[in-house]
Formats: sequence, C-alpha cells, structure tokens
Amino acid sequence: MDKRFKTNPILLVEDNPVDVDLTLRAFKKRNLTNPILIARDGAIALEFIEKWEAGEEAPVVILLDLKLPKVDGLEVLEALKRHPKYKTIPVVVLTTSSDNKDIEKAYHLGANSYIIKPVNFDKFVEVASQIELYWNVLNEPLV
Repeated sequence: MDKRFKTNPILLVEDNPVDVDLTLRAFKKRNLTNPILIARDGAIALEFIEKWEAGEEAPVVILLDLKLPKVDGLEVLEALKRHPKYKTIPVVVLTTSSDNKDIEKAYHLGANSYIIKPVNFDKFVEVASQIELYWNVLNEPLV
C-alpha cells in the first residue's frame, strides 16, 4: 500500500459543527491515523488549492458537503475537478441532500462517490469505516 495514504490528510468540507463533531468522533472510533483538515465553508475549501500549490500535502480524499455558505459544494467540486493537478483527488460528497438533481450534477462534475449522511452516530461510524476501508485500503491511487 502507498505510504502516503496513512499520512496524507483528509479534507472535510462541512459547515455544520454537529456533523464535523460526528465525523471526527467516527474517525477517532475507527482509529484513523490520517490528519483531518476542516474547511467550514466553500471559500475556505478553495483556499486549500493555494496551500497545496505552496507545498502543503494534498489530501488523500475530500469529504464534501453540498450545502455550504459562501461557495456552494457543487462549485467547489467543479473547481477541484477542473484543476489540472488536483482533479484526481477523490471527492466523496457527504450530504443530507437526496435530491436526484444534486446527485446527477455531482457525478456529472466528477464526484467519486455520493453518500447521504446518516442521522445517528452508529451509522456515521459505519460510513466512516467504509470510507476508510475504500480510500485507504482498496482504492489504487494515481501516483
């Protein structure tokens, strides 16, 4: 397995403090070793591209909410997937929206996965486990 997947961060783009806390607790319960970076709105998420250009480690995966302040999650997804260097970073949409239009648009823009947020902690831990297993163990990255 590529060593960077154990050390590169995961970027969580989420404005809801309860969902941020749930996600962090779920990953902690799974003993996830990757650092978790948090962007609390879409504009901050886009600022990470500049940080990566300046030499900060790019994330192994981005967990992206759609309903964000300042810049919508779909706009963030579009900007990431247009970027020549960072378009290959896997983006998992993790949102409450089950709207078919959102799902279709997210996949059209290049989302790698679309997950509707579970409402209870045990389900959230299960989702965290599946994300960890897939992106850190099963997925073969473009190196």
